Amino acid sequence: MQATTQPAFFKQGPKPFSRLLIYASLSLALLLIDVRWHILQPAREIVSVALYPLQWLATAPVSVAHQVSNFFVTQTALQQENRRLQDERLLANAQLLRMQALQQDNAQLRQLLVARDTQGGRGVLAEVLYNDRDPYTAKLVVDRGEQDKVKPGQVVIDPLGVVGQITRVQPLTSEVTLITHKNQPVPVQVVRNGLRGVVFGAGPQNPLEVRFMPVNADIRNDDLLVTSGIDGTYPAGLPVAKVTRVDRNAGSAFARISCEPAADVDMHRFMLILDEQRVLPARPPEPVADKKKGAH
Repeated sequence: MQATTQPAFFKQGPKPFSRLLIYASLSLALLLIDVRWHILQPAREIVSVALYPLQWLATAPVSVAHQVSNFFVTQTALQQENRRLQDERLLANAQLLRMQALQQDNAQLRQLLVARDTQGGRGVLAEVLYNDRDPYTAKLVVDRGEQDKVKPGQVVIDPLGVVGQITRVQPLTSEVTLITHKNQPVPVQVVRNGLRGVVFGAGPQNPLEVRFMPVNADIRNDDLLVTSGIDGTYPAGLPVAKVTRVDRNAGSAFARISCEPAADVDMHRFMLILDEQRVLPARPPEPVADKKKGAH
């Protein structure tokens, strides 16, 4: 059987160089036509849409890797920034609290200077160092002592009233017994009517008491009690306490009178030690009964 042979045209075909020229000419013609009339724009859009999934799949690993890397870098940067901002906030809060404390101290010092001026400019500013070791006593230790000419018996005040009295003096420090100390007496006078009495401390966190006041005494709630000045220790007219409760029991000879200190006894950091002590003459001698004359 004779083998089938291809036609001469398909067997030979155009030469490669001729095909190159034809394709190059067609490409150039299409380029010129597209530049002039944009006839291939719809075809490019269709091809772009058709190839987009393939492009996304090809670039997805690289994009995911970049996103993961950016996430960790951003997370680390945010954590560092957050830590830095927290540190700055804590520092700013500490500085703000310190500034507020300084403002309060300055305001109190100005008030104490005014109080010293009202007392004739006599007095020593003192700073509280610490409380007494015994928590059941109302005592403080301040940074003024013998070298500052502080003496036992001097009165200690704050801008609002009497705080206590110097009871012990060391070379560099002094002990202040507060008016809230148990059984610490302060002679007082009711501003409203001049009634005299004695206020006693009842211990820390307890109200002051006016003791030995008759049941029918003219004393009321909200009466202001000031120092009477009759003992020679406390200058007259210093605020001591305000009456908060008056209990009158018919079965008792004395009224039970509770007060609150006029001064902020347990709050301030600075106090004023007054340099004013009255020297009173000695008490007159008691009269001696005449002896009976003669013998029976």
